[in-house]
Amino acid sequence: MRKLLIWLPLALFLAFVGLFATGLFKPDDRVIHSRLVGQPLPAFTLPAAASDRPALASAQFVTGKPRLLNIFASWCVPCAAEAPQLMALKQAGVEIDAIAIRDARPDVDAFLQRYGNPYARIGLDARSAVQMALGSSGVPETFVIDGKGRIAYQHIGDIRADDVPMILDRLKDAQ
Repeated sequence: MRKLLIWLPLALFLAFVGLFATGLFKPDDRVIHSRLVGQPLPAFTLPAAASDRPALASAQFVTGKPRLLNIFASWCVPCAAEAPQLMALKQAGVEIDAIAIRDARPDVDAFLQRYGNPYARIGLDARSAVQMALGSSGVPETFVIDGKGRIAYQHIGDIRADDVPMILDRLKDAQ
């Protein structure tokens, strides 16, 4: 019995190393699965966030055609980084609406002037109430909304060039 107790610390150490090694080599799932996918957009009506774009309301998403809803802010560095990809999606014929979070109209106007404006409509969510209702945890974040006004896909983080084909596929699937 005493001989077994001598080997117990080594056995515990080896078990810990084995558990740690399994965690290192086992691929983990880095995709966040939203519970809102398949659910209708929460009802909202937002004032216009930009001087040259109309306001935004949830009722405008029930058009029979899928579209993107992008959550962004003029103070958000990754939002500026994703701007070329949003412009590429617009050039591919994708309709994109946006919600500007905790922003001011002059700042949104300056952001759009500097990085381009791929948006048809932009609503101003000054207190992030709609952002929270959507289950959005930060900016940027993009939702594929089907033609019936339901969330078909949630993309967390900035859209990168290699994400564009996947976003286009998600829009096709949402038809």
